[in-house]
Amino acid sequence: MAWVGTAKLAACVSNAGGLGTIGSGNMEASILKKQIETIKQLTDKPYAVNVIMLNPHIDEVIDLLIEEKVPVVVLGAGNSSKYITKLKQNGITTLAVVSSENLALRLENAGVDAIIGEGMESGGHIGDVTTMVLIPKLKSLLKVPVIAAGGIAEGRGALAAFALGAEAIQMGTRFIATYECEAHENYKRKIIEAGIRDTIVTGLKFGNPARIIKTPFGKKIAKLESSSPQEAEEALVGSLKKAFLYGDEESGSFMAGQSAGLINEIKSVKEVIDEIVFYLEQH
Repeated sequence: MAWVGTAKLAACVSNAGGLGTIGSGNMEASILKKQIETIKQLTDKPYAVNVIMLNPHIDEVIDLLIEEKVPVVVLGAGNSSKYITKLKQNGITTLAVVSSENLALRLENAGVDAIIGEGMESGGHIGDVTTMVLIPKLKSLLKVPVIAAGGIAEGRGALAAFALGAEAIQMGTRFIATYECEAHENYKRKIIEAGIRDTIVTGLKFGNPARIIKTPFGKKIAKLESSSPQEAEEALVGSLKKAFLYGDEESGSFMAGQSAGLINEIKSVKEVIDEIVFYLEQH
């Protein structure tokens, strides 16, 4: 949820009873610091910051999180073992996103507090195993709690995740289509108009697959990956920012999961969470 996971949206999720998460993406520490200052003003509830291993400023970011006493850190997009001990020694609850059982076991051995198993249905950077298969496999191997992510946008998906053994769920795409999300209205519209087959995976040629909504840009990237991989990789730089800020279909990457096909209207963050909780209570 880089760009999309702003402090404002994260605060709304936390205030509604979830664990709102700031998506730090490739932010420099100075930019992330402003986001953390903002969320502290908007909520007194626990919140998290997501940090990806691909961030060139990651060491400075980790130091900032410790300095700011961020309560929860979610590590993703690679092997985050080297940062887990440092974060935990400073009293920070540490979660990690994985798409494979081997990495999950390695991070459990490194001391992570919980594992987020992310199925390939997810938006953004993904693996190649579905949530339905990944979660029970992780549950059979791990001692730490398992959180399910990928393909969940409503109560039925949450109930299914708990039936698979998950202790919690993580959602991203559903929160894009909320009033509080600061994404461009075109981004939100694309989510609510999408069907379950209206996403494609780009970046496979670079070993960095990401699921996005089908657009003229997405189709162009798919073709370039076969004919001119370098040109495709260059075109992807800054593409998420263009989608988030400007709703640009010609050069923007609208990251979203297959669950976009289950989302038909824009709601408030509180409505989204309350409806899921109500469904679970009834079942």
